[in-house]
Amino acid sequence: MPRPARLIALVFLLLTAFSQADHVIVTGGPTLRKWENLRVPDDQHDRWWANFIRASTLRMAEIRKAYGPAAPIVWMVYQPSYQARGREDGKPYTTWIAGLAAERRVTLVWFNSSGNFIQTLNSRPRGSVETFDFFGHSNRYAFMFDYGNEIMAVSTAWLHERDLPRLHAAIFARNAYCKSWGCHTGESMSAVWKNALGVALEGANGPTSYADVGQGTLPVVHGSWVR
Repeated sequence: MPRPARLIALVFLLLTAFSQADHVIVTGGPTLRKWENLRVPDDQHDRWWANFIRASTLRMAEIRKAYGPAAPIVWMVYQPSYQARGREDGKPYTTWIAGLAAERRVTLVWFNSSGNFIQTLNSRPRGSVETFDFFGHSNRYAFMFDYGNEIMAVSTAWLHERDLPRLHAAIFARNAYCKSWGCHTGESMSAVWKNALGVALEGANGPTSYADVGQGTLPVVHGSWVR
């Protein structure tokens, strides 16, 4: 290839790389009330179905403020949990979530299994994921997309730290900002994430609380955020 053609091709590749910058928000699902009502009150989760949904929309507002009103947001939501909780509560939660996505001009992507999540995230363009946020139940080893939805106090869909090598590191921008707003992620998974994907994952050393998301406050950690 002649030198001018090579230069043109290089410029095209650079422009293409910088033209795609996604902000990915992943939202896990709530528990079912029929299971949580069997717990003592202090141990109950998700009395409000929309804890993770509201936290996600608060983060969308932050992203648009920081990166501009047209910043492209990809919202990945674990659909089975919201379908099940909607049936339990007699509410069209998945329809409401789709409406929230449309109002905020974000791309809503439903996923329904751990494998489907990995496949969908890996389909993002190379170097495109500028920010990544997870809202949902978690422990020190895994994001739990479902927790107490099909079986009481049990997760049936997750992203474990052992699964992280299955993600394509190339989808993340060089200085991508990644954060888990779930409990305990910073106690193990954050380090494994950095080793597997080459970017830091801020996570909680301790539990997180969604008690005030309905009042417009993002989840807080009872401990510290670590990377």
